[in-house]
Amino acid sequence: MPTATYQRLIYEVADNRARITLNRPDKLNAIDNRMEIDIERALWEADADTSVHCVILRGAGRAFCAGYDLVNYDGDDHVEKQGQRGRKSLDDYTSHLEEMQRYLRAFSDIHKPVIAQVHGYCLAGGSGLALFCDMVIAADDAVIGFPAGRAGTLPNQMWLYNAGPQWTKRLLMTGDSISGRDAAELGLVLKSVPADALEAEVEGLADRFALVDTDVLSASKRICNIGLELMGASVIQRMAAEMDARAHLSEATRTFDQDIAAKGVSAAATERDRRFGDGMARVRGRELRDANGNLLPIS
Repeated sequence: MPTATYQRLIYEVADNRARITLNRPDKLNAIDNRMEIDIERALWEADADTSVHCVILRGAGRAFCAGYDLVNYDGDDHVEKQGQRGRKSLDDYTSHLEEMQRYLRAFSDIHKPVIAQVHGYCLAGGSGLALFCDMVIAADDAVIGFPAGRAGTLPNQMWLYNAGPQWTKRLLMTGDSISGRDAAELGLVLKSVPADALEAEVEGLADRFALVDTDVLSASKRICNIGLELMGASVIQRMAAEMDARAHLSEATRTFDQDIAAKGVSAAATERDRRFGDGMARVRGRELRDANGNLLPIS
């Protein structure tokens, strides 16, 4: 159960590490505003704790994180209110998406390394959450992707720095996903291991960090992140918000929003993704598919 301090996650410190467990398993740990607030607070709590050498971010239940919780599209929270910014203009959308980015900055800004422990689904906003961590270790059979790219684009951008331009384009333009094993081959994640070895692998890396002075860990993290900033990593986040805002004004997004209003989130997403079959891409070998768009085994 969530602690009294955190409503959407479990926070614990032991063995010189803080473990942040996203705790909405019935929603596949979908991100809502409360979870964003909790994540940011937990990261800074870990950073202030002198016993903590690193942070582990993981998910309860069947998934790491399946993305943003779109249920508000079906309720009053999505209704524009008098005197408040709506989501009609490019600037409206950009402002909204930049607000969503703010909690992600804490992953870079805290001085301690953060390891994402990815199992099950790591989709849409969940993939962004993982890739803002310093390192990602995934289960071989994890499913990592951004299906929402079929009716929008990524509101933040760390894929490019890990997978390179060609595979980033390949995956984001189609919304296809890849396995944890393939993600490791691309460099999108640090490595992948069998699902039953995932926790031990992550904890083993945390054990190594526990042997290093926190000031030294901080210096190494910060020089690497300064390097990313010199490569434009901070600027591209602002541009990603603007590009996603532009995509939200497309016909595809308008149609998707209409489907959500008429059918609900789940049915609308199912209809959006139906033509893409299993929605998976393959890093090595041909992508032969059956009539429904599902990948065929490589013989």
